[in-house]
Amino acid sequence: MARMYARRRGKHGSKKPPVRVKPRWLKIDSKKVEELVIKLAKEGYSSAMIGLILRDQYGIPDVKAITGKKISKIMKEHGVYPQFPEDLLNLFRKAVNLYEHLQRHKGDKHSRRGYQLLLCKINRLLKYYKREGVIPKDFKFDIEKIKILVER
Repeated sequence: MARMYARRRGKHGSKKPPVRVKPRWLKIDSKKVEELVIKLAKEGYSSAMIGLILRDQYGIPDVKAITGKKISKIMKEHGVYPQFPEDLLNLFRKAVNLYEHLQRHKGDKHSRRGYQLLLCKINRLLKYYKREGVIPKDFKFDIEKIKILVER
């Protein structure tokens, strides 16, 4: 898929293993993996960070191959999934950082353009998540409310 603001396609990215089976060398069962996911989620880690921790510290290459469910689905089943999806929260953090930068550096026109593009991306994602029912239909993006949300 082509990039949004450039007409090129990227070559790099995350590559999953082609075969989704539990490795024979892995001794951890699916219940133990789910308990680890829930424990890490309660500590405040995002689903991407949970995947990295499971890979690096516990040697679990793919949670879905072992449990049959994605990390976010496990988190939703046990009620520890955050209010907003992870990709939207990451964009919120980026927007808050850029907004604070622009408050200090009023003449930075290049960053102002980046901030405008970021707001457009956030609004497109919000429209999608409202349509899918992931977030409430009456949610409005307000940078001051988002600052408070991101600080938590």
